[in-house]
Amino acid sequence: MPLVWITGASGSGKSTVCALLKSRGEPAVDADWEGYNQWVDRVSGQVVAAPPDPVPQGWLDRFGWRMSRERVEDLAARARETDVFLCGYVENEAEVLDLFDLVICVVIDDETMRERLRTRTTNSFGKHPEELAAALEHNARLEAAYRARGAVVVDGTRPLEEVADAITTARRTRRPSRPARTRPTRPS
Repeated sequence: MPLVWITGASGSGKSTVCALLKSRGEPAVDADWEGYNQWVDRVSGQVVAAPPDPVPQGWLDRFGWRMSRERVEDLAARARETDVFLCGYVENEAEVLDLFDLVICVVIDDETMRERLRTRTTNSFGKHPEELAAALEHNARLEAAYRARGAVVVDGTRPLEEVADAITTARRTRRPSRPARTRPTRPS
């Protein structure tokens, strides 16, 4: 079962494309909204259940948006017979990348990002100046970093249907980057 990581900067359309993939009958999980990601205090390691909205100045320096490796391992173990798309972005991606067979990065330009973050209604991240600055800084280096890792890069400024089609095509045409996982056997 290939596990496909769909990632990109804030406002690139990860959650929107995840919802479209689900509507097409594809097994897709929104890591941000379905409990795979959480805010974590970088100093104490404690999970922040209710982050401030908007975040105060300096908050993003101390707290990070991180993925639970255990949740991704569980997803891979449960979804054995079909490809699964996990959609999101996390700062600790390096700690979970080995769990994915394919990485797809959805990219957008800064102008598109600004407009999408300004007008989106699903969450407020990116509306505060500090959040927007962090998102733009991340966006500036995103595409080159993912290309260097061998990820498939998809233009997120294209119409949503085309973005989803590009993602499903990449999944079908791209060979997994590592051997298929096998279920551990129990000793007799």
